Amino acid sequence: MNASAAVPAPVPTAPGGLPLIGHAHHLVRTPLPFISSLRDHGSVVRIRLGPTPAYVVTDPVLTRTVLVTEAAHFAKGGKIFDVLRDVFGDGLATIGDGDTHLRNRRLMQPMFNKAHIATRRTAMIEQARSMVEGWEEGQLRDVFADMNDVTLAAFLVALFGADLPANLQREFTTLMPALMKGAIRQTVLPPWVTRLPLPANRAQARGIARLRALMDQAIDHGSTRSADTPVDMAEPAGCPHQAAADAERPGLFETLRAAEDQFTREQLQDEAITLMNAAIETTATALAWTLYELTRHPEIEERLRAELAAVCGGRPLREEDLDQLSYARQVLQEGVRKYGPAWMVTRTATRDVDLGGHRIPQGADVVWSPYLHQNDPAHFPDPDAFDPDRWADGRAPSTRDSFFAFGDGRRKCIGENFAWVEMQIILATVLEAWPRFRLASRPPRPETAITVKPDRLAMAFGAS
Repeated sequence: MNASAAVPAPVPTAPGGLPLIGHAHHLVRTPLPFISSLRDHGSVVRIRLGPTPAYVVTDPVLTRTVLVTEAAHFAKGGKIFDVLRDVFGDGLATIGDGDTHLRNRRLMQPMFNKAHIATRRTAMIEQARSMVEGWEEGQLRDVFADMNDVTLAAFLVALFGADLPANLQREFTTLMPALMKGAIRQTVLPPWVTRLPLPANRAQARGIARLRALMDQAIDHGSTRSADTPVDMAEPAGCPHQAAADAERPGLFETLRAAEDQFTREQLQDEAITLMNAAIETTATALAWTLYELTRHPEIEERLRAELAAVCGGRPLREEDLDQLSYARQVLQEGVRKYGPAWMVTRTATRDVDLGGHRIPQGADVVWSPYLHQNDPAHFPDPDAFDPDRWADGRAPSTRDSFFAFGDGRRKCIGENFAWVEMQIILATVLEAWPRFRLASRPPRPETAITVKPDRLAMAFGAS
């Protein structure tokens, strides 16, 4: 690959490493400024995670090489995936490259085609509306927590159906943020620390065991419901009972359950947990940041409301409206762009390779960062500005070429279509239910977990 007679240049090492822990203290204390600073040191920069070297790719062209054109030489893996595998098992996001990954992706693909997702739009709208309209007017709300709750509920109704017990939803909401925080802690710390019988390590192990027990209950509930609830799939569109009929349709997970002879129970758990984390962590974070940006940019909020009014004509949002909310999609894409969502993702070099004129040794972790690329002023002028018109038709293609929020290549996120639908539903539902809202806390600061989330975000919602 990239064959050249030239001798590969040495990879520059980031300054500030310490004995034993390497650059872990930067990644724990100031992760975003640190990873952004690596751009100043070269297109590939060496850091140390404890004693282990890792190679950070700061050039989006080289990241595309890693993910697409030379993907065979950069396998899905690295320390972050080793840690996440403890939580997700061998779900689609964490399983290694090879025949099993291709087989599982093929079996799951029908869940996420646009036509199949469309069968769950109405149920998701109804679920989101019932929750958002239940907020108390004027009450200070933790918006990030609210977005976690609403995205989880919309995801669960899409995946398993409309009547999953409320206690499962509550426990999922409580468990997932803590498990993701524990996972990122274990990623940046030396491996020997994560093996010690520390309270945090024991709590992580207990949380993972509980998560699997809950997911087993959800799978069993959906299976029982599917067997007991006949579905009239011939109900005509536009029927007064269409919303109820859509809510009664089998969830997306039925696609996997139909292939149950090809999945063990543990594999079903792995895939459901993986999908749930992707649905909550990424979408809730993007929605929270987007609502915050709307409090800073009333002109953008006004354009969104005008688009919603023009599309819906004063009636409640319906599933067929979503494809016409083009400006809402631009606003959401800018929220995803500016705030990550992921800030550190890894691959493993399968052999000695040359990358951008630098030698990467076999077995090394190769790190890439959507946050780093999507805030690169060379590709996104004035990256700190919140500008949805970056995504208007006819704008510079380099903007899209540097957008890696859902990855790229053969490991690109399988649920991207679902994520955009879910985010559009929830954003439109909030605007529909609440004519005004305001920031009621200091401006949030970015905080890293798996995603870049707001550390604090209180808002008040009003009816007029």
